[in-house]
Amino acid sequence: MKLSELTLDREGLAAAIACEDAAFEAALREEAYRVKVDTIGPEVYLRGLIEISNICVKNCLYCGIRRDIRSQRYELSEEEVLATARIATRRRFGSVVIQGGERTDAAFVRKITRLLKEIKAIDTGDAPSLGVTLSLGEQSREVYEEWFDAGAHRYLLRIESSNPDLYHKIHPNDSLHAYDRRVRALYDLKEIGYQAGTGAMIGMPFQTPEDLADDLLFYKKFDAPMVGMGPYNPHPETPLTLTGTPYPSAERRFALGLKMIALLRLLMPDINIAAATALEVLDPRGREKGLLSGANVIMPNITPEEQMVKYNLYDRKTLNASDVQDLVDRGIVIGYGRWGDSKHFQKK
Repeated sequence: MKLSELTLDREGLAAAIACEDAAFEAALREEAYRVKVDTIGPEVYLRGLIEISNICVKNCLYCGIRRDIRSQRYELSEEEVLATARIATRRRFGSVVIQGGERTDAAFVRKITRLLKEIKAIDTGDAPSLGVTLSLGEQSREVYEEWFDAGAHRYLLRIESSNPDLYHKIHPNDSLHAYDRRVRALYDLKEIGYQAGTGAMIGMPFQTPEDLADDLLFYKKFDAPMVGMGPYNPHPETPLTLTGTPYPSAERRFALGLKMIALLRLLMPDINIAAATALEVLDPRGREKGLLSGANVIMPNITPEEQMVKYNLYDRKTLNASDVQDLVDRGIVIGYGRWGDSKHFQKK
């Protein structure tokens, strides 16, 4: 396949995803990076990642912190979260992401509300207050509104797969894991006023090139201002892994991850696209390569180390402050001290 033959409809996207020609993939990544720089500039935005808890009520079949897995559970105190947010301020990250297992209990909801207000009150000197993204799963519309009013302005809720049949293959068949509820939550977030982001796993069992093409078109139809997607990395103790269902090699999953970033950049030139942690699991310079394929957001993990190792979604590596400096040394332009909202959202 040649780059000149690429079309951004379902058929063309699926053909590009299925194509394993190295020259085509390299040309696609180069074109996507050019489009990124021309459309939104060369800057990369930082989101200090705070993994607040690995306690989860969900039992997703692929996840290393699923409810039924044997794991040492933890929850950061409010003091620990605020101390970590201040680290982000000192490092001029501009924004933080509070991520955790899905919980809807009243105590947790109130805790997040308090934290949002306290984080927004942190002294940042001449810089804007810390931007806050939440990634805490499905909540009621009322909770989303409460958190928005308390200071959150971005929310990442990954769809994991836009194909309802595939979604059901990777989740238990019960009311806690309903595809329609997931989609409804995304639209609740959007209607409230969040920059509502989503994303899917790439290269997981049962998935076809057409599924991945549909994921890209789902982002387009939803009009997502930001997307966080990454390669599937199996956890050895999850049902999806233990079934022995085949999935692409690590090399192909990595190539697919970069390809999906590049195709999405061509499909939605002015959105924010994250170079996910999952890329770094498969390649020691994975996130850098993601940035050079059209991504413009990275999330250095600033969770306290003794708890970070317990947030074991899969066997992973983390990006820390020294790694950010390594990226700078290799020519990556960092947008220090900025929220880095997507131009796509700002146009609205």
